[in-house]
Amino acid sequence: MTELTQKWQQCQLLLHDNLTSSAYQTWFAPIVPLSYEDNVLTLQVNSEFVVEYIEENYISLLSSAIRRVFGNSTRLAYRVIIDSVSGAGSTIPSPGSSQSKPMVANDVVREPRETFDTQLNEAYTFDTFIAGEPNKLARVAGLTIARQPGNNAFNPLFIYGGSGVGKTHLANAIGNQVLANDPSKRVLYVSANTFKLQYMAATQENRVPDFLNFYQQVDVLIVDDIQYFTSKGTQDTFFHIFNYLHQSHKQLILTSDRSPLELKDLEDRLLTRFKWGLSAEILRPDYQLRRDILCSKLRRDGITLSDDIIDFIAANVRESIRDLEGVSASLLAYSTLVDHEIDMQLAESVLSRIVEIRPKSLSMSEVIDTVASFFNIQDKAICSETRSREVMLARHMASYLGKKHTECSLSEIGASLGGRTHATVLHSVKLVEDQLEHDPVMRHRVAQLEAALRH
Repeated sequence: MTELTQKWQQCQLLLHDNLTSSAYQTWFAPIVPLSYEDNVLTLQVNSEFVVEYIEENYISLLSSAIRRVFGNSTRLAYRVIIDSVSGAGSTIPSPGSSQSKPMVANDVVREPRETFDTQLNEAYTFDTFIAGEPNKLARVAGLTIARQPGNNAFNPLFIYGGSGVGKTHLANAIGNQVLANDPSKRVLYVSANTFKLQYMAATQENRVPDFLNFYQQVDVLIVDDIQYFTSKGTQDTFFHIFNYLHQSHKQLILTSDRSPLELKDLEDRLLTRFKWGLSAEILRPDYQLRRDILCSKLRRDGITLSDDIIDFIAANVRESIRDLEGVSASLLAYSTLVDHEIDMQLAESVLSRIVEIRPKSLSMSEVIDTVASFFNIQDKAICSETRSREVMLARHMASYLGKKHTECSLSEIGASLGGRTHATVLHSVKLVEDQLEHDPVMRHRVAQLEAALRH
């Protein structure tokens, strides 16, 4: 055993005594001492991410151990292995132990493109993504990213909106278009839950460096439902992966059911980075967009429906594009099984199993009139800045009923209520929904208002 190895083992003992077993095994057990020359101790690590993590979380402890064993004048450097066969690598001085700035590391080991599983849904393309007027920005941004992933003003692209509005479709469409433009790109789609499970397994099996190395290979990383990153360990790991990819001009695409401003369980440093690029909202489809999406789906499935049936479906399937796709598939299945032409009676029967069939859509002015009459206040009070208890309750009710009984998006509802924001309307809706769960008085009021709206 060389003197260098012996001294490094002494450092490892000090580190082991001051860390949890898991932290030591993950970050320090795999390190190999390479050299000690001119008061510079060079340690071999598996990836630049390991360097970044140690520098941010453990550099004081590591520096203390090194100075104690090797002497106070010792400086630290890392050797990041790029090719495990040839030993080629990149040397990075430690910012925490010297005045030197870190050098830019070379690329990590990349597995052959043909073995890289993108996890993309190939059925989700721009050709099948029908965007209405409010969602054109998100579509145009996606096309721009597909042409120049990582080298655009939309990095990261943060896509948000309610369930079933097409966020996953658009994110996959971007990934598929990137590959169509340049098949050599490594594009990866992963759900937030899958990422969490992968990280937990890597931690338990002491494979964190391999996990990090895999994600460092990606040219375009798509993470779906980012709101589920609730644990600190997952957030810390993704923070470093995000930094590495972004600094390397790789593209990040994130989806969420709410905007960065409404994500309460994520660390500020992550939320700040989510706002670096473009936040694009995918709005709930309005009637015309639902009709266009349905017609496109029917054409692809080879189904012909009369205009009145198409209008009926578009008027009643209001919340989710997935429901529209489900209706199309169900109509085809029922028609085939019973050998019956798709008529209005069959359409009503199928729809009643998927969604609540509602009477004709109301306007926000009708909702506001009804609520104002119920609370015996003027319409303009609901749309004003008045914050009296009764007026605010009426405003919350108008927001809730507008979302439930009109074709209006949250932004359109807010505009009808005196120029309030999407987030304000959503807050009002959630307040009413929460009260409905435990407040019988609120349930009675809503029932009375809905009865009034039907007459």
